[in-house]
Amino acid sequence: MRNVHSLLLTTALLLCGTCAAQEKTSQLPPPAPGANSPHGVIGISDAQLSPEFWVQRLERPDQVVMAPADIALQNEKLLQLDDSVHDLRAFPERINRKTVVASITSMSSLPDRPLYDVEGTPVPPETLQLLLQSLALEAVPDEGPTRYGLVLKRTALRNFPTQLRVFSTRGETDIDRFQESALFPGTPVAIQHESQDGEWLWVTSPNYQAWVSKQDVAVGTRAEVLAHAERAPYRIVTGAKSHTVFTREQPMLSELQLDMGVRVPLATVASDAPVNGQHPYSSWIVELPVRDAQGELAFAPALLQKNQDTSGAYLPLTHANLIRQAFKFLGERYGWGHSYNGRDCSGFVSEIYRSMGVAMPRNTRDQSISPAFNHVTFDDKDSAEARKAAVDALQVGDLIYIPGHVMMMIGRIDGAPYVIHDTNGGSYLDANGKMRAMQLNAVAVTPLFPLRFNPTQTYVDRITSIVRIRP
Repeated sequence: MRNVHSLLLTTALLLCGTCAAQEKTSQLPPPAPGANSPHGVIGISDAQLSPEFWVQRLERPDQVVMAPADIALQNEKLLQLDDSVHDLRAFPERINRKTVVASITSMSSLPDRPLYDVEGTPVPPETLQLLLQSLALEAVPDEGPTRYGLVLKRTALRNFPTQLRVFSTRGETDIDRFQESALFPGTPVAIQHESQDGEWLWVTSPNYQAWVSKQDVAVGTRAEVLAHAERAPYRIVTGAKSHTVFTREQPMLSELQLDMGVRVPLATVASDAPVNGQHPYSSWIVELPVRDAQGELAFAPALLQKNQDTSGAYLPLTHANLIRQAFKFLGERYGWGHSYNGRDCSGFVSEIYRSMGVAMPRNTRDQSISPAFNHVTFDDKDSAEARKAAVDALQVGDLIYIPGHVMMMIGRIDGAPYVIHDTNGGSYLDANGKMRAMQLNAVAVTPLFPLRFNPTQTYVDRITSIVRIRP
């Protein structure tokens, strides 16, 4: 069922057609066919691997398409309307057993098919039963206090409290079915339960619930945890990955990775005194969470070099910034659930928009149907003509969803749309009409039209939603 936003956007898409992407289309030649190129990625020349290739095609690349005040309103709307995100400010002081058990069992359930380990050996049933026991659901009290913590470093979110990696098919070792997502330094979490061995915490983060390693979270008071997440002034990480300076004095903060969109407050310390044995004049002095000698939450300064890719405010939401931010990830290995120190398709688009202050749900399905966003949805009853009309009206930055995947529109060549996406696949029909797999397995630039789900269905045939981040 289409909602009001869907109907409004459908009308807009059909009306704006040829001018939608605000592009210049005459200056640059079309690319050489990818099937004839050395790399075999269809429709892509080396020139197209530069963000400036696409920025230069825009008529108004630096026009702000959503002001900070509108972004703030949308973020609040997301908290109010979307059940997949969580407002930790509104969390109850105490939480009951029924709520905790329901949230854990909704995530921590075993599939009804065989699972395999990294060696391709079936995971024994007794191992899976031990995982169910590790949830310690019987230990959840009828009612207990909500605790709070801050994440200390990039860490995995898992659907069971274990590091065991499992896979759906023998020999496939990329898609770990116990891997859900990742959390980043300074992320606030509400802590609701511990695993049987006491090594894992069941947490609610702003956009996900799952298990996280206890050693990667410092527990503190509600006030200090939430205050740190909102402190100003701050730096926003605008590169794909930045790192703090090496420090012997604060090992927990030495060369700490900070991913795109992470917000770190500046420390209130003297700017002319050494920080961790080093003069800070060429770096930003940031404040990060650590554990003190008693194992409790504390804060310490660290240095973030001024030549790192950061900003004193969220980047303006412009078409040029969307393209340039996306291309900072180009070629990064695909990482299901943020594994491999990378990210997956929905994490990829989330972190692009996060660098501009836009909050998003974590998973593709939640993003594609969120009531907080302007979107148009499709189902089996929609005609090919309706899908083609919507694709013709795509603008730079629009998010295109098919089952289990999302792509971001970056421009057109001779009217044909191109996308950037973090994908573990990518196939098209060769000259003989046979499926050819490009095995991209990375953040990649591709044309949209040739991409195929199978020999008879294109990605356009499979579109379920188009989301446009606008007021």
